[in-house]
Amino acid sequence: MSQQPDLPEAAHANLDSMLTRKFGREVTNYFAGSPLNRFAWLRTDNKFLSDAVRHPSTAFVLLNSLSPLAHDTTKLAYSSYTDVRGVIGEDPYAQTEDELVQSYDSAKTIPQLVFLGLDERKSSDSSPPFTYNSYTGRPFFALDVTPKGTIASACESLISSKKSAGLTFMGGRTHVSFPAHEGAIVAQSRSMIDWNSRSPFCAGCGQPTLSINAGYKRTCPPADMASLTQSGAIGSTTAETPHKRADCATRHGISNLAFPRTDPTVIMACISSDSTRILLGRQTRFPPNWYSCLAGFVEPAESVEEAVRREVLEESGVRLGRVVIHSTQPWPYPNSLMIGAVGQAIPDGEEIMLNDKELEKAQWFSVEEVREALRTGTGRLDELDNNPENVKGTRLRLPPKTAIANQLLEAVCGGFAGREGALL
Repeated sequence: MSQQPDLPEAAHANLDSMLTRKFGREVTNYFAGSPLNRFAWLRTDNKFLSDAVRHPSTAFVLLNSLSPLAHDTTKLAYSSYTDVRGVIGEDPYAQTEDELVQSYDSAKTIPQLVFLGLDERKSSDSSPPFTYNSYTGRPFFALDVTPKGTIASACESLISSKKSAGLTFMGGRTHVSFPAHEGAIVAQSRSMIDWNSRSPFCAGCGQPTLSINAGYKRTCPPADMASLTQSGAIGSTTAETPHKRADCATRHGISNLAFPRTDPTVIMACISSDSTRILLGRQTRFPPNWYSCLAGFVEPAESVEEAVRREVLEESGVRLGRVVIHSTQPWPYPNSLMIGAVGQAIPDGEEIMLNDKELEKAQWFSVEEVREALRTGTGRLDELDNNPENVKGTRLRLPPKTAIANQLLEAVCGGFAGREGALL
């Protein structure tokens, strides 16, 4: 079993405050805790982006079909401007956003770049850092090198050169083996590239869209320079005169159709009414003896607490009373925000009944059983599934510490539930 990476340290972890004294230290889960300052207010500043993308210190995270380039499962491989220039061109930010929109041509494939932020930590590198006005740091960008459209050949050439250097694009969910700071960078890169690649057409009118705001917004241009020969086709035009496209609601006011999507998802550690047992569930795809916390999507017009109660009732038949939020975790598969909670069953609501048949089994475990499993039996699904030693016996298996489910169970066993199982 591979070594599980340490979790990121919470912001201002050693700072004493009233909130810390009252609620305890903040929990920062894996995929959070990025070392990058995103500088969102600079995403429309093409001069800043132009300087940043071409700086010698700039690091590019390359993704091929959403798989990040890496040395191995524990170390990302960053690329330089010189490496990627054949794909992105000399200066992808030479034009302002208004100029980009005015010259939009849907027949040309624009390389998908996303500005991730600046690493403002001091570097041991002696080369001059990137500086723009009062901002100093190492710029980070994510670049989609999946071969497609008019840049397919350039992407294939770059991919080939990286593989020849002994690097590989890590597929699946091996990203949870990277150090915490790189896991956070991968999460941001993967989520943003995935959203852009899945949003090539406008959700308001169906016409092709253009990525702007350094990758954080899709706009529906009012005109298209592409020469579409089909009579009556949307956006048909000549090469000389851009065709005015049909009106679109996203061009008027603020529209959430134009911005990245994040799906709120609840995940909960559920305690029995007497605080001595913890409810866990398993799906048919899980390895033998592997259980986790129950989870599900938040529905429209529903609070987090209501979603927790509904999902637990649907999946297990258990009825919860009090629900408290513990911590959150970005989950880039593809773009969820896991909202971790702890809930307690009501005295007459602990009978298990699999109402929606989503789970293969739900079961109450003692706090001691869970505590022991956290100490001796955690690991990723793929690791446990591929290790024949894990199918022997009946010992409980749980998710690794990089999963928020693990942190919720640790909280219940070590903080939310006392040594005798009584809530603190």
